[in-house]
Amino acid sequence: MSLGVAFGAHVHPFEELLALVRRAEALGYRSAWVDGDVSMLPSRPEAEILDGWTVTTALLARTTRIQIGSIRLVHHWETARLAQAVATLERIAPGRLRFLISIGGQPADRRFGLPSLPARDRIAWLDETCTALRALWSGESVTRKGRFVALDGARVRPIPRGGRMPIEIAARGPRLLQVVAAHADRWEVNLPPVQRLVSRAASALEAACRARGRDPERIPRSMWVFTRLGASPDEPSTQAAFRRANPWFRDVRDDELGQAIVAGSAERCRARLGQIRREHAIEEPVLDLTGLARDPTEAVLLALAPRENHVDAGT
Repeated sequence: MSLGVAFGAHVHPFEELLALVRRAEALGYRSAWVDGDVSMLPSRPEAEILDGWTVTTALLARTTRIQIGSIRLVHHWETARLAQAVATLERIAPGRLRFLISIGGQPADRRFGLPSLPARDRIAWLDETCTALRALWSGESVTRKGRFVALDGARVRPIPRGGRMPIEIAARGPRLLQVVAAHADRWEVNLPPVQRLVSRAASALEAACRARGRDPERIPRSMWVFTRLGASPDEPSTQAAFRRANPWFRDVRDDELGQAIVAGSAERCRARLGQIRREHAIEEPVLDLTGLARDPTEAVLLALAPRENHVDAGT
């Protein structure tokens, strides 16, 4: 099974994060994900908030095989600069950058002077951004006079291989899924594996794809899955940890938390991950280890390592 792993919540100092990503690479994980465009953490005002793009670049430079990703948010980036940054990193580490983008919505972004717009506007901004990125990566000189993207003969060099970069979009609502249907090479489901919620989002994406004459089955899916080794998905402490790490999943009912969490023995976790992959057509489950300290993170990595890709588990 192809697996990714996500290290979130700015828990790890860089040296520790690098060691964990290298361990994941040695164990055969396909991708590693780190915190992206988070400007501040109000709950931990003194925490080190490492810039997502800088960390992504550093990790790619200090690993050799594993893909590295962190989310980009439209209101954090000017479009041509984003296109150039992505093309540059693709030139440095061909095929290893995972370009994931969405609309965000952190209230703390206002403290950095970043735009604070309603979701419908950020969705429109993302749509304009993806259209412009495609044109810039193809090598065109691009002029746009959109509501959110304004370019005047912008051109990006180097050009990514084949004149394109795969775009992954995190989305769960109907309007944002329209943008997935229009632009995405991969859908990051941005939901826990709760049948009711994923089925509803998948149906919305299918309708959006049909309206565009696109086959939804040709859009691979990834999904972050909250994973805890040894615990039970029914334990109040495990469920409370899920709620703390995922305050945006308010639609998950208490009686659905058992579906949302992968927990238990390694064998039980593996079986549940396989079930999630089949039931929700997930091409790449990502173990969401947000908030875990180094030792329990390493324990999960070792216990759930993709067996067929295991290279060397040594430190």
